[in-house]
Amino acid sequence: MERVKCLILGGGPAGFTAAIYASRANLSPVLYEGIQPGGQLTTTTIVENFPGFPDGVDANTLMDAMREQAKRFGASVRQGTATAVDLGKRPFKVVIDGETELEADSLIIATGAQARYLGLPSEEKYKGSGVSACATCDGFFFRKKTVAVVGGGDTACEEALYLAGLAKKVYMIVRRDVFRASRIMQEKVLAADNIEVLWNCNTQEVLGDGFGVTGARLLRKDGTVFDIAIDGFFLAIGHTPSSALFAPWLTLDAAGYIVTEGKTSCTSVPGVFAAGDVQDPRYRQAVTAAASGCMAARDAEKFLIEQNS
Repeated sequence: MERVKCLILGGGPAGFTAAIYASRANLSPVLYEGIQPGGQLTTTTIVENFPGFPDGVDANTLMDAMREQAKRFGASVRQGTATAVDLGKRPFKVVIDGETELEADSLIIATGAQARYLGLPSEEKYKGSGVSACATCDGFFFRKKTVAVVGGGDTACEEALYLAGLAKKVYMIVRRDVFRASRIMQEKVLAADNIEVLWNCNTQEVLGDGFGVTGARLLRKDGTVFDIAIDGFFLAIGHTPSSALFAPWLTLDAAGYIVTEGKTSCTSVPGVFAAGDVQDPRYRQAVTAAASGCMAARDAEKFLIEQNS
């Protein structure tokens, strides 16, 4: 069984930043990228608010650069997803893809968060056939067509604006009478000629012909039920932290985010640290994820030094 000083789970900005710092601290980190190499950031296109890129940077290019930087300093970057853990004692035991077993003197959890769906049977039926939670992944298939985006936050606005550059028309289905998004995002959406906001609406059903999405049935707050004709239905209503695997061992908040102590990355189990969106219910930005990855690596380094002394 392989034993490592520092095991990192997750290949987004948090995980790769942790790998860079852990490598430079001679912790010989091993990083498993998980089910979404590059993390949630790779579901967008141009990142305009990451420091150091005045003209923006392609998200995949940014993540590729982080990966290569981590490898250059000596991190072992591998494909695979953690499927079982035992955090009851050190060294911690982690199983990758149900077969590869490792022991870790310290563990950094940077598994991120997954897109949330409405839970409608019709939504599930048409996943991959018009229903999507990633506009940048699937938007190309809806060029010059009509689509809808569910949500009223920054993510929903960003998805709608991206789709507006491809689609003929974009509906935004917002359950309240106001956006939750930042003012600049609101202004961009409201200024777009081909985005129509449907306020006070909830989706009752995704409509289809058995092969793909043809519409959506909406319920307005006043009780009015009406249909809209669409070709694509995009979800942008938040994320669920990928923390279930660690729930028996770590303290989580009511939404499932890993709780960290004060201004550190320390979890309720000494030697286990959390970084990025899996422990961040508030900011969920690439730059804050990267910063927390740095914190986790530094905290892991300090922990190992104290253990060895």
